[in-house]
Amino acid sequence: MLVISIQSQVVHGHVGNSAAVHAMQAEGVNVAAVPTTLLSNHPRYKTVRGRVLDVELVADLLRGVEERGLVDEAAVLVTGYLGSSDNAAVIADFIERALSRNSKLVYLCDPVIGDDGRVYVADGILDVLRHRLLPAAHLITPNQFELELLSGVKIADTEGLRAAATALAGHRRIDVVATGCTLVDTPAGQVETILCADGQLSRFATPRLPIRPYGTGDLLTGLIAAHLAKGTAIEAAVRLAVETIFAVLVRTQQAGSAEMRLVPLPASGTQDRG
Repeated sequence: MLVISIQSQVVHGHVGNSAAVHAMQAEGVNVAAVPTTLLSNHPRYKTVRGRVLDVELVADLLRGVEERGLVDEAAVLVTGYLGSSDNAAVIADFIERALSRNSKLVYLCDPVIGDDGRVYVADGILDVLRHRLLPAAHLITPNQFELELLSGVKIADTEGLRAAATALAGHRRIDVVATGCTLVDTPAGQVETILCADGQLSRFATPRLPIRPYGTGDLLTGLIAAHLAKGTAIEAAVRLAVETIFAVLVRTQQAGSAEMRLVPLPASGTQDRG
């Protein structure tokens, strides 16, 4: 069981691969982690050190992944924060080669674009996502804002969510896991993760806690990827991931921490409140 995970890395905190890799390994899945950026911490802190990695380095690392035969071994390929439009392009090239080489490979695209009505990625990344990465994906995990932006559909209710998922899919099947959703019928004080698979919705609601640590979407995507790599069906994979995320958030709130408390990772199917 192997997941190839291409996204950001930080020294302090848990975003990108610094959130997803530990979670996937804790689920018993091997990970080939390819960084797109190397930063001291999440950019929303007052200061940040490090940089987006040069496209030549990212391309070279991806060639190394191919040379080691990891594409043939992998069950799931994940992309997250891409860093630059040049990186996005070479990653798209890699994905095309990988999917052509391994027909059983599942491509999970987390279209990291923005949140709360704000786009925070470099110019050009959105175009690569729309025209190359999303058309290649089997599963995407946008937050509600990203899903609205990519589809051009305003989401207020379940019909809007279905319409947005259909707009992204076009004439092919793409399963959508929409995160951070608040619809007109979402119970007060809760937030939903909603799976739209083949037009059918599965809704997973949890209490909305008064904290917002960085990296929850990256952690959720990593957990879903790990469960899929182990052969778990998509609906069960999402449910298990949501349960683990909520347990992590409860523990983070209890600790009064600005960063997620990942260690030890709560076991799948439990809601550890310790």
